[in-house]
Amino acid sequence: MAGAQRFSCNCGAVCGAVSAAGIKGGTRVVCYCSDCRANELYHGQPDPAPDPVDLFQVSPDSITITQGAAHLKAIRLGPRGPLRWYADCCSTPFANTLAKPGLPFAGMRSDLFEDISALGKIRAKAFLSAPGKQTRTKGGGVMAWGIISRMITARLSGRWKETPFFDANTGKPVAEPHLISKEERAKLTP
Repeated sequence: MAGAQRFSCNCGAVCGAVSAAGIKGGTRVVCYCSDCRANELYHGQPDPAPDPVDLFQVSPDSITITQGAAHLKAIRLGPRGPLRWYADCCSTPFANTLAKPGLPFAGMRSDLFEDISALGKIRAKAFLSAPGKQTRTKGGGVMAWGIISRMITARLSGRWKETPFFDANTGKPVAEPHLISKEERAKLTP
C-alpha cells in the first residue's frame, strides 16, 4: 500500500487517484444495506445481492479527480440520506458522502481502483442480517475509529475544505443532488 492508487469510472471518462496517505489511512468495508444495493440498481448496475457492496472509506481531501470532474452528479435516496455520487457519462456509482463538507467522509466503490488489493483487507462488514434478528456490523469499532480519526484530522488541519464533491467557497455540492421519489426508491429493493 505504498503509493497513490488510480481509479476510474466504467467508461474511463472520470479518472483520478487517492493519495498514498489516503490509501494508508483508509478503511475497506463491505455493506449489505438496502440503500447501497438500491444505489447500484438505480444506476443500472448488476444486483449485488446476496453479496455486499465493497467500499473504501477515505477522507475526501485525499481524492483528486484528474479528468472528467464535470461528470460527477449526485442523488439522494431520501431527504436526509447521504449524497450518492456517480459518473453521469456511464452511470457508474462512485462514492457516498455526507450532505455537508464539514463532516469529511467519502466511501468510494472499491472496484473503481486499478489495484483493489492495494486497499487492504476488508476490515468491517456492515448491516449483516440474521434471521429474526436486527442487522449488525462486524468490525464496527475499526470502521468507526477510522471515520472519526479521519474527520478530526481533516477538520483540525483545514483539509476538510479540499474535496472534489463540494465547492470550497460555498460548501455546496458541485452538482445539485437529485432526490429520487419514494415511488422510485420503493421499486429498487423489496
